[in-house]
Amino acid sequence: MNRFEGKSVLVTGGSSGIGFAAAQAFLAEGARVVITGRDAAALDSAKAQLSGKVVVVRNDAGNIGAANELAKDIAAQGISLDAVFINAGAAKFASFTDVDEALWDQTFDTNVKGAYFQIQALLPLLNRGASIVLNGSINAHIGMPSSSVYAASKAALISLARTLSAELLPRGVRVNVISPGPIATPLYGKLGFDAATLETMAAQIQSQVPLGRFGTPAELASTVLHLSAPESAFIVGAEIIVDGGMSQL
Repeated sequence: MNRFEGKSVLVTGGSSGIGFAAAQAFLAEGARVVITGRDAAALDSAKAQLSGKVVVVRNDAGNIGAANELAKDIAAQGISLDAVFINAGAAKFASFTDVDEALWDQTFDTNVKGAYFQIQALLPLLNRGASIVLNGSINAHIGMPSSSVYAASKAALISLARTLSAELLPRGVRVNVISPGPIATPLYGKLGFDAATLETMAAQIQSQVPLGRFGTPAELASTVLHLSAPESAFIVGAEIIVDGGMSQL
């Protein structure tokens, strides 16, 4: 299929995990893809692995000034956007009594404020009929211990999918959210736990998934592409949960 032939797409946080898989999938269907990330080495590695029309921009998703700069960089290259996947995010977990202001600010700056003002900055670049997909999380629904700040930030994104859809529909822009359950990505290795703790955590999480396994980034990417394509034109302000039944069964 070539659903995105001649179209341009932005994937924030596109150097690894779900974002990288989404970039691969968009490229495979003919899109020109702009990927962002904070780590220059990771971006260089991603670009070397991706095949197709790739534009790489180093960018801090939690910084409003960087959001405006990204929009300027894309415009300067003569690119207008048909789809945006707001995927960049921060995931730090701590018990309620251990949460401090720094953790709160980092999480909300990246996951909520950054996403909100990035979309605002990109509005002039969005073609009519463009689709925005936000990366949420089932943590907004399941009340997992030590996830209070992260879960609250993702709940805010789910709300934004509805309110921004209502505001942007007159511009012909749809906003939806995809909420992953446990996905096998490098994220789990960035939580600050030792290998034994991570292994125990993974086993506990997997036991709660009716399908009996973690999802794959490619499975998430296929849903992102569906929400970004004209075939989903009647899906507006919605949340699609991709979690192997973890929050549903």
